[in-house]
Amino acid sequence: MTGNIVITGANRGIGLAMTQQYAAQGYTVYAVCRTASSELNAISGVNIIDGVDVVQDQDLQRLQTLLADIEINILINNAGILSGDSLGNMDFSGIERQLQVNAIGPLKVTDALLSRLTKGSKVALITSRMGSMSDNGSGGYYGYRMSKAALNAAGVSLAQDLKSHGIAVGLFHPGFVQTEMVNHSGDISATEAASRLLQRIDELNINNTGSFRHSNGEDLPW
Repeated sequence: MTGNIVITGANRGIGLAMTQQYAAQGYTVYAVCRTASSELNAISGVNIIDGVDVVQDQDLQRLQTLLADIEINILINNAGILSGDSLGNMDFSGIERQLQVNAIGPLKVTDALLSRLTKGSKVALITSRMGSMSDNGSGGYYGYRMSKAALNAAGVSLAQDLKSHGIAVGLFHPGFVQTEMVNHSGDISATEAASRLLQRIDELNINNTGSFRHSNGEDLPW
């Protein structure tokens, strides 16, 4: 396989697993993260770009410079954070941080790297069904739900704006994945989630751009 893939949040969890799998398939992977992990460093042939916080303009300017000569075939906005909050126990600074990282961060990254995307490129947003209005039957997690709903809104707008350029945008829920983010309490492994996501990204095209899908292939409600 050939092609250039940029993945944010590539140092652990789903991002790490996607990096491993794309690299194994022969893609040129640019693994973007705040701090590289030993697992990421162990992947042969991967281009690691650490020290990048997706909400910091100076970090994104450096990322933009480092990738100035690279045509990006697939941009995967995976970096995200999760913290719990409930009525009577709100951490509003945490809510604001989740909105910054989970919703504004992917938009900033995509905007910063827009000139490196060409006809046929794909943008994948790793979102969550917790951003769905109609699927919310349990409440809570205000910051995470709000941030993913905002990301979904941004994703649909990106799909509309980039369609005429031949660039497809997909919004993908990985599943309940056994990662550090959820104290490894998920029901599928990061490896399985990544494998599913790679399939969904492969299926992404200009005809299904803007769709909101589970990694298992199901369409999700807004």
